[in-house]
Formats: sequence, structure tokens, C-alpha cells
Amino acid sequence: MSGPNIALSAGANAPFGKEDTVRVTITWKHAPAELDVSCFMVGADGKVSSDDYFIFYNQPADPHGHVRLQRPNDRTTEFTVALQELERTGVEKCVFAATLDGPGTFADVVGCSLTAQGKQSHITYSITEATSETSLVLAEVYRHTSGFKLRAVGRGFNGGLKPLAEAHGVTVEETESPAAAPSTDKADMKETSPVSGRINLHKQNVQYSLKKKHIDCEKARVAVVFDASVSMFKLYTGGTVQKACERVLAVAACMDDNGEMDVWFFADKAKRAPSVTEMNFENYIHRNYAEPSEDSELGWGNNEPEVMKDIILKYTKEDPNDIIPTYIIFFSDGGIYEQKKIEQLLIKSSSTPIFWQFVGLGKADYGILRKLDKMRGRVVDNADFFALDDFDSVTDSELYDRLLNEFPGWLKKVRAKKILRS
Repeated sequence: MSGPNIALSAGANAPFGKEDTVRVTITWKHAPAELDVSCFMVGADGKVSSDDYFIFYNQPADPHGHVRLQRPNDRTTEFTVALQELERTGVEKCVFAATLDGPGTFADVVGCSLTAQGKQSHITYSITEATSETSLVLAEVYRHTSGFKLRAVGRGFNGGLKPLAEAHGVTVEETESPAAAPSTDKADMKETSPVSGRINLHKQNVQYSLKKKHIDCEKARVAVVFDASVSMFKLYTGGTVQKACERVLAVAACMDDNGEMDVWFFADKAKRAPSVTEMNFENYIHRNYAEPSEDSELGWGNNEPEVMKDIILKYTKEDPNDIIPTYIIFFSDGGIYEQKKIEQLLIKSSSTPIFWQFVGLGKADYGILRKLDKMRGRVVDNADFFALDDFDSVTDSELYDRLLNEFPGWLKKVRAKKILRS
């Protein structure tokens, strides 16, 4: 049972006592744009030790899982904070903040409140102080000699994500819009959007993984394939596929020879979609394939060979290149039955500079994809597979390390066999 409800005003604090874990919930009744709620896990200097400790919807947990984010609905964000585990780390504070991802200010946000609840504590804070800000620090969970406490903050940042993130040690690169006219008036200058900031954060984590793998100077043609079968419905409507698109776009932005990522969707049939870039990625999935259904143009089943044949056609016949490798990221939620055809296509393409990185979304039957390392008859091992129980809970560091796990070794093999001549 929870203890009595403690209501805080801005600047006030309350103790958590001996709670092992608390749930911090931010809710709102109305906002003029999407509200992106995040957490900065900072040290004594007020900065994150690395971008892995900036928790937001595209990176919903730190590497150790001490803070985890969930979005139960479009007006609620929840964080589970393991206080007992944090006690043994260098994290001094967990700072909870929100940014409007679009027009309006926090003066237009209605009914925003924060609740921190454990087995014995129930602390609430209604945010009423905001005016013209576009980003707001809501509250912080911080260390005290008597144990962790919650402080209501209500401090605003004008300028969106950039000043908020930089104040907590996260670097957000400036991105200049080509359509924007030059301005010398600081009041009229366009700040970095939260959307662009997310891609830049992903790119930094990609670069870190590339350096660890010693391939940070490599260039490749990068493409992504999205399963569009009817079993993927919730992953499309829930935004997971759009988030996957953004996270792998960062790989293309760092590696691709022209900064574009080619895109395919497949179910019973295959569809080539327009290439995606840093300039057009927002709502890309909704614009190009809103949601799977039994009546969709692609059908409702799984036919991997259909899209694989089109990919091989594209990169070996229509646009061949034996100097720059092609790196395919292939998302599937399983239900694979065309195992013999998939095997034949992987064998066929093993003599080409195409690498297949298969990613499973959930706990499902992936058939032959789980047996890639035992597949015989290929010139080189040209494919890798891993499955994720919950894509949204995987950190950037883990995702990019796994995506780039076998690619460096494949590069050496295809160069040794003169399949790739760079």
C-alpha cells in the first residue's frame, strides 16, 4: 500500500524513504504538439557521462536498465527508477524534462502533472508555472544523506531540445534548413528541432560503434527492408517501425556514399519506396506505408524471397557496384516458411558485394535465419541474424554494436576474394 499523498509546489522536495524502486509518471490532458518526455542521468557535475544516459523514446533505457521509459498512451510517459541500483553508481540525479515537438509553448499545455509512486510513497506535482517555454525541467530524483528525494523544479528553457540537452551534457548538432532564409536577428533564428536532434544523437552512437569496429572510414550503400505483413500491424500503428527507420537512418547518414537509405516494404509482394534522408524522414513510414492490412496492396503474408530477388536485381543488374559494398538491414517479425528459396538466394548473392543483416522483432519462428552460420554452399558468409524481444527497449549502443557485429569480418573476406575491389 502507498503512503499518504504528498503534494509539492515548485522548489519543494519530499523523501522516498527506503523505496527500492519508484515509478515516475508524467501525464497531460492537452498539448499543442507531441510532448517528448526524457530523463538525463547526470553526475555530480550535472552532466551525463555519455549519451547512453539520456533516456528518451528512441533510447528507452540506460545500459544497465536502472531507468526505463514506457509510453502507455499518447498523453502519458512512465519511468521506472531502480533507486537501490542507482545507489551503487555515479549518478547523482535523474532529471525529468519535456519538450514540445512542434508549435506552441507550455502555456498551451493543459493538466500536466508528475507523480512519483513506490510501495510507501506517493508524491505529486502539478506543473502550473510554465509560460512561453518550449522545454521544461519538471522534477529531479536526487541523492541525499537520508536517501533519494524528489524535487519539483518547473524550470523552463526557450529554444527547444538544444539548450535543454546541452545544459545536461548532451551534444545536439545544428542542422541548417536549406529553405530557411539567413537571419541576423537572434530572436528570429531557427533553433535545432527536437526531431533533428534525435537523429544527431543516433549518429553519434553509430560513429562510436563504427570506431570500436575499426570501420569508421568505410562507405557503403545502405538499404532497409520492413516486414509489412498483417502481423506487424501493432508495430506500425504503435510507432515502432518509424523509430526503427530513424535509428537505422543514422547508420546510412554515417556510412552511405550519398547519405540516402533505400527502402523496401514486403508482405506477399514487394514494394520499392522512395529513399529516405535526414531531410525527409519525419513521418516517413506513415507517408509511404501507413499500416498493414489484409486488403493492402502488398497482401498480408510473408514472402521474403520476393523482396530479396528485387534487392539483388537492383544492386547487381540495375545499379551494380563492386567498389562500394551494399549493406541491407532486414526487419522481420518471423513466420518464415520459404526457407529453401531464402537459402538459394543467400547462396546466389554470396558472390556479390551484398551483406544481409536480418533483425527479428519479437519472439517468433525465424526458421532458417537462426541457422545462417551453418548454411553451406556460399562463397563467403554473407548474412547475420539477431532477434530483439522488444525493439523499443534496446539502447543505441547495443543496437548498433549488434548491427555491425559481422559486417567488418565480411568486408575482409569479400576483399580477399576480389568480390569487392576497393
